Amino acid sequence: MDPFTIILSAAVILFLAYVFNNRKQHNYKNFPPGPKPLPIIGNIHMINMSKPHKTYIEMSKKYGTVFSIQFGMTKIVVLCGYDTIKDALINYAEEFSDRPRIPVFDKFRKSNGVVFSNGENWKAMRRFTLSTLRDYGMGKKTIENKIIEEAEHLTQTFKSYGGKSFNNLTIVTAAVANIIVSILLNHRFEYDEPIILQLMSSINENIRFMGRPMVRLYNSFPTVMDWLPGDHRKIFENTVKFENFLRATFTKQKKELDVNDQRNLIDAFLAKQQEGKPESSLYFHNDNLTALVGDLFAAGMETTSTTLRWGFLLMMKYPDIQKKVQNEIERVIGSASPKIEHRKQMPYTDAVIHEIHRYGDIATGNLLHATSQDVTFRGYFIPKGTPVIALITSALKDEAYFEKPHEFYPEHFLDSQGQFKKNEAFIPFSLGKRSCAGENLAKMELFLFFTALLQNFTFKAPPGEKLDLTPTQSSTNAPKPYEMCAIPRS
Repeated sequence: MDPFTIILSAAVILFLAYVFNNRKQHNYKNFPPGPKPLPIIGNIHMINMSKPHKTYIEMSKKYGTVFSIQFGMTKIVVLCGYDTIKDALINYAEEFSDRPRIPVFDKFRKSNGVVFSNGENWKAMRRFTLSTLRDYGMGKKTIENKIIEEAEHLTQTFKSYGGKSFNNLTIVTAAVANIIVSILLNHRFEYDEPIILQLMSSINENIRFMGRPMVRLYNSFPTVMDWLPGDHRKIFENTVKFENFLRATFTKQKKELDVNDQRNLIDAFLAKQQEGKPESSLYFHNDNLTALVGDLFAAGMETTSTTLRWGFLLMMKYPDIQKKVQNEIERVIGSASPKIEHRKQMPYTDAVIHEIHRYGDIATGNLLHATSQDVTFRGYFIPKGTPVIALITSALKDEAYFEKPHEFYPEHFLDSQGQFKKNEAFIPFSLGKRSCAGENLAKMELFLFFTALLQNFTFKAPPGEKLDLTPTQSSTNAPKPYEMCAIPRS
C-alpha cells in the first residue's frame, strides 16, 4: 500500500471516529466542563505536551476542580486539589478503580500484571503482590538488613570518588534496584554488571520517552502513529529486550523450583502455577508473570531512586538543612548503622525526607484511572470507561494544606514543638484501591539510604557549578543530570 493511500485511509477513519464520538458525547448530560475541542485533535493544541500538569493547573482555575479535556477523540476527566482527589479515590473508590487502555503499554501488556490490569485479574494480581511483598520484604527485618547492607555498598562506592565530583544516577539507581531484585530474584548485582546496566537503561529510557510529545501523540492516535518513526518505537524495542530477559529468568527458575523452598516472588508465582486450581491457569500464567515483574521492577527502581537524587540535590542547595539533619543523626544514631526504629526519634530528618518527596513531586499526574461504571461525582455525570487524571501534584502543592507549596520547606511536616506532624494532603503514593503496593518498602528505603549517606558524607556542588532545580522532560518529575561531591565526614 502506497503512503498516500495509508494517509487517506487514516484520515477517513479518524473523521468517521470523530463524527461517531461527537454524537456520543452530545448524549452525555452534565459531563464536566472544559475547553471546546477542535475536530480530530481535541485540545492537544492547548496543552503543554512536555509538562501537561502545568496546563491542567491553569485550566482548573477557570473550570473548577473537576473538568474535562480531550486528547484526540478521547474525553478525559481531570481531578484537581487534595479534597477532590480524596473524595473520588476514597469515597468513590470502586467507581474510580479501573485503568484505561493506554496504547503504548497495551501493545505488549494486554492488560496483564498489576499496574494496568482491571477486574478479577487485577484483584488476583494485587492480592498476590501484597501478600508476597509482605512475605519477602515489607515490614520484615530481613529486607531492612538488605537495605542496610546495600546502603553500605553505596557508601563505599561514594567514598571511592575521594570527594571528587561524579554523577550519581547509575549507582543510586542500581542500589535501589537491588532491593526489588532481592525480592523478585533473591539476587544482588554489582553496580557495573552489564545485566543491571542494560535493565536500568531500558527502563530509564522508557520512562524518559514516555513524557515526550511523540509518545503522548501515539497514545491519542496509535493507528496513525504506528506508521511513523518516533520515540514510541524505541520504547517497543526496549520492552522486547526487557521481557526477553525476564522470560529467560523464569525458565531458569522453573527448572530449579522447589515448591517447599520458595526463595523469592518469582518462585512463589511459579508455585501458584502448579497448584492445579482454576486460578492457576486463569491468572498465574507466564504473560501475567512477565507483566507483574516488569511492573514491580520499574516501580521499585524509578520513583525511590529519583526521590533520593532529589534529596542529594536539595541538600547541596540548602546546606543549613543538611547540617541540621546530620546533627540529628549524630545525636540519635551516632556512628551505628541507621535502623528503621530510629525514625521515631528523628522528627527533623523525617520531615526533610517527606518534604523531599513532596517537593520532588515525582508522579505529577499519577497513573491514569478510569471509571468502572457510570458515576455522578460532585454533580457531574461521568460514564463508564472514562479516563481520569487524579492530579497528584495539585494535592502536594495545595495551598490549603501547605504554607509554602512551591518552596522546599521541611516545616510543612513539623509542629510548633519541632515534632513530626502528618499532613493528609501528602499523597505521593496516591490513595484508594490503586495506591502504590510498595509504599511501606519505599518509605523504609528512603529513610535508611538517606540517613546512612548523610551520616557519612556532606554533599556539595562542584566548584563553580550552579545548582538547577528545574525537572527534566520525562514522564516522571526527575532532576536534570547533575554532578556532586560527596565529602567524607571525619
